Amino acid sequence: MNVWLRWLPSVLGMAAIYYFSSRTGDDLGGWLDQIRIWIPFMEGFDWGHFVSYYGLALTYLWGLRPRRLSWRTKLLVVLMCIGYGVTDEFHQMFVPGRTPDVMDLRNDAIGAALAMLTASIPSVARFFERRNDC
Repeated sequence: MNVWLRWLPSVLGMAAIYYFSSRTGDDLGGWLDQIRIWIPFMEGFDWGHFVSYYGLALTYLWGLRPRRLSWRTKLLVVLMCIGYGVTDEFHQMFVPGRTPDVMDLRNDAIGAALAMLTASIPSVARFFERRNDC
């Protein structure tokens, strides 16, 4: 598969994160507040960041297409997500009604780390690992 096509999901994911980061909380609606009602002990947790970076981590892993899914590859993916999260928080400094928050960055990292934990499941790992014949 063409390298550019493998990275297309990551580019689309980053574009979606950028788009939603440029919107105010009122523009996005309150559907994430419903999750907080169902899981009240997660009150301070931002599910939007968690879900976005969980998915972004999986698209980064898809783009990297490792021969073997090592802990170094997983760490690289998490660091890539944190790096993009830093740029996302920087971007929010310029959006009216939005402010950068280190807790958002924490939620980004948790989402990426849990995605890499999911990728550690053998059947999932085989999906992401490059085959010798490719």
